[in-house]
Amino acid sequence: MSATKELTVGNPLPLIIKFALPLLLGNMLQQTYSMVDAAIVGRTLGINALAAVGASTSVVFLILGFCNGCCGGFAIPIAQKFGARDYSVMRSYIHNAFKLAWIMSLLLAVITSLLCGFILHTMRTPDIIYDGAYAYLLATFIGIPATFFYNLLSCVIRALGDSKTPFWFLLLSSVLNIGLDLLFILTFQWGVTGAAVATVLSQAVSAILCYMYMQRKYDILKSTPAERCLNARAIRTLLGVGVPMGLQFSITAIGSIMLQSSNNALGTTCVAAFTAAMRIKMFFLTPLESLGIAMATYAGQNYGAGLPVRVWQGVKSATIIMMVYAILMNLLLWTQAEQFALLFVDAHEVEILQKTALFIHVSVSFYPMLGMLCILRYTIQGVGYTSLAMLSGVSEMFARIAVSVIAVPLWGYTAVCFGDSMAWVCAVLFLAPAFHYVYRRMTRLSPTSSAQTL
Repeated sequence: MSATKELTVGNPLPLIIKFALPLLLGNMLQQTYSMVDAAIVGRTLGINALAAVGASTSVVFLILGFCNGCCGGFAIPIAQKFGARDYSVMRSYIHNAFKLAWIMSLLLAVITSLLCGFILHTMRTPDIIYDGAYAYLLATFIGIPATFFYNLLSCVIRALGDSKTPFWFLLLSSVLNIGLDLLFILTFQWGVTGAAVATVLSQAVSAILCYMYMQRKYDILKSTPAERCLNARAIRTLLGVGVPMGLQFSITAIGSIMLQSSNNALGTTCVAAFTAAMRIKMFFLTPLESLGIAMATYAGQNYGAGLPVRVWQGVKSATIIMMVYAILMNLLLWTQAEQFALLFVDAHEVEILQKTALFIHVSVSFYPMLGMLCILRYTIQGVGYTSLAMLSGVSEMFARIAVSVIAVPLWGYTAVCFGDSMAWVCAVLFLAPAFHYVYRRMTRLSPTSSAQTL
């Protein structure tokens, strides 16, 4: 039997660090093979191919973000019931989440695959990279079920307090992804399609391994026929938490699509720089995202156990961790941004290197804002207020749209570099009072909470 982990006892700071570390390593692996995709494409197929991969990045985030958000949302009631030790209802939630995953992932795969051309035209994708962008996007969308199920299974395992196991499966699939990249792109000559297919197959392997492991190792998941049946109440609960969380990602992505569309109109050089910068940015912000995901499970278990004060203690501990990381990353990326950009483009591409470095410098300067965004948003989601967290995505969306519509026509690529940062600031301005409201409600509703206030 694989051990589960309760996060309801002990010092929050070491608990959060210990729980978040495997998440961090796993997410960094995901970003690593995303960077490997881009690096192999850029170095072997050229700048236009790199731009083709990046031309639809925000759309991929919109769709896959919705999937990942739903999976994270489905795991929240599971974590709460695990914290409350209501294992029968927990198992019912898990089985019904699997049923929802099949329906939602297949529908999304079909619909998005049919809309690839429309999406790219709407985003003003340059003609020179259109064919490559279409092939990459189509392969990614066809693979949505693999991505959906890997993330759902990983979220369920983490909801039980085990953040280590998904990491080991992801490590294996990351090595596989790199090997498939080299095979499909260099040997089979599949171009950018090969990069997408490699990633999808790697996600599928991770999903299969997670499922097999859960079936064999988690005795707590052994269910009765009644627990495996379709349950309308469980479905409503899962959708009530999962869909708002998924929409939060999608709403955020709408602003990103507007921003990327504005950037696409600036030409292939800006698209290539944006692609390289996004890969670097996503890699280095992964620890902040991982910290937030850890807080969702931590908050969910403690809320389910009737311990709201521990939720507040966890937020304070996570903030300390975040600030240390933000300071270290500013020291690193302000001096080494162009060196990281050389992973994707040749040294003679001076303009692209400069534009990539500018984007990274602006982004890392606002990491404290991003860190607070992740901590507060995921904590609010973890205690079940997913609709409230979704509204923070609305503030991000409007900020990015404002930059796209007003600032980019005036200041070009420089304004693009500030798009994400302004969105993070606006989201935190919403989330800070939102968390204060949520915490007050938790302390009033919990009979076991002490009279601690923010």
